[in-house]
Amino acid sequence: MKAPLYQIDAFADRVFEGNPAAVVPLSEWPADALMQAIAAENNLAETAFFVPEGEGYRLRWFTPAVEVDLCGHATLASAHVLFSHLGYARPEICFETRSGTLIVRREGDILAMDFPAAKPKPYPAPTEIAAALGGNARVWARSTHVLAVFDSASDVAALKPDLAVLKRLMSRSDGALAASAPAHEGSGVDFVSRVFAPNLGIDEDPVTGAVHCVLVPYWARRLGKSDLVARQISARGGTLYCTSMGERVILRGRCADYMKAEISF
Repeated sequence: MKAPLYQIDAFADRVFEGNPAAVVPLSEWPADALMQAIAAENNLAETAFFVPEGEGYRLRWFTPAVEVDLCGHATLASAHVLFSHLGYARPEICFETRSGTLIVRREGDILAMDFPAAKPKPYPAPTEIAAALGGNARVWARSTHVLAVFDSASDVAALKPDLAVLKRLMSRSDGALAASAPAHEGSGVDFVSRVFAPNLGIDEDPVTGAVHCVLVPYWARRLGKSDLVARQISARGGTLYCTSMGERVILRGRCADYMKAEISF
């Protein structure tokens, strides 16, 4: 069999920014083991596969090691492929996923994703995980992912976690570990983050949409505002324009095309 493969930089204004995702449009599902092998071969944070279903598409995401329940940047990249390369003409796309129905809409040159909020709850500081992360987090919380909140963006930027220890301590059900802090005053950004998930096969994720389902409700409540600009300060970096809507979160971003290829399997 052959299939097209698109490599898209999501949450990016230009190539080499944001988070790369592979997107593989399919007409029918291959075996799960084959999709996992393709994701491992791509060796990107996520590879997305979608198949037409009803009026929309069924969408699945794989890291190099495991299928995941939710992935923001690969959803954004999949919608970009449909809108920009596959002639999808409607103003919004409905994806059926493990996390329910996800809707992606065009808003000018930006794509807006409607995701479920994952409001974090206070979490006793996990001593060993905190030591492996480093720094001095003031707040710990968790829902679908673990959140460590620091005093400043500089604290987050300076982190040098022991990834091998984090991989040993955190299970797949823990999700990722997000370190976050208020952005520097005058930066035009409300909060920053870095995301580590060696337990999911990703040492540091460049830009993580799913984790912002946790971050946005937290910062909306703490800062007392519903519209937020977030910057993930990984080496590549990426910007998300976010809105907290109670039980839902809107995550907006741009995509840049890097590569179109054909894979054989």
